[in-house]
Amino acid sequence: MQFFPATHNDHKYEQWRARKLASAKRSMESRLIRIKNAASLRDSERNALINDCREHNFALYELEDNSQNTKAAIHEFAAQLGLKNLDGNLCADQDQLTSITVAKHAGQHEYIPYTSKKLNWHTDGYYNTKARQINGMLLHCVTPAAEGGETWLMDHELAYLLLRDENPEYANALFAEDVLTIPANVTDGEIIRAEQSGPVFSVNDQGRLHMRYSARLRNIEWKDDVLVTGATEFLQGLWEAGSVLIVKHTLQAGQGVVCSNVLHGRTGFEDSSSDARLLFRGRYYDSINCQ
Repeated sequence: MQFFPATHNDHKYEQWRARKLASAKRSMESRLIRIKNAASLRDSERNALINDCREHNFALYELEDNSQNTKAAIHEFAAQLGLKNLDGNLCADQDQLTSITVAKHAGQHEYIPYTSKKLNWHTDGYYNTKARQINGMLLHCVTPAAEGGETWLMDHELAYLLLRDENPEYANALFAEDVLTIPANVTDGEIIRAEQSGPVFSVNDQGRLHMRYSARLRNIEWKDDVLVTGATEFLQGLWEAGSVLIVKHTLQAGQGVVCSNVLHGRTGFEDSSSDARLLFRGRYYDSINCQ
């Protein structure tokens, strides 16, 4: 569909909006897709995953056998959905999947994902360049936390829809190329990552809406513009007030989410004395193959 510019009389948009809201109101509990063999998906399994990603931009799944909680299996699983080209980000492992767990070594423990703290709403790679845009993302749980660690998910198309309902010009403003700037990451005088500016909303090569966003309040610069301020305050209010369109699920061992880099976050958590929460995260330049 055409997302920009927002108008008050876009009949095709109104049709899409009605379908999107109707689809979003279906129960997520019944859509935890069971996977027999992650490395060799059956047609019915792959179709179910693709259909959910097409309709909601994400799919929740559960492996039948926890012996498949290996990086090798997850790489093969993702590849069958068109996710192959991983983003080798700063904290990624050698195979470019990232182990999300509480870090105890210098450097990594400074980043919130590698602590037990609450992780605020964001999409992945919001500090990446356009050439390294994250279009697909996967989170797979190997070991859940002893307590907490609930994952929050919201289809970014729904966030756009709600923003446009509030004020179409808010949505328009977030397409500007200079609306969101992430300052350079400088450590001990060395530039680890350069400053990066860009839009919040854009349309990718597949014609689908992409969102680049973080709800963080520090180390982030928003364009000084009344419409941008209104848009960001609306989104912040959405996270604070909550929404029936937010999906909440505490991933258990063998469960995961594969998505088109939707909005997500998590609650804080506590590990047991013997087992630490561990998730594998993949960030992909590819889009999920929804054909």
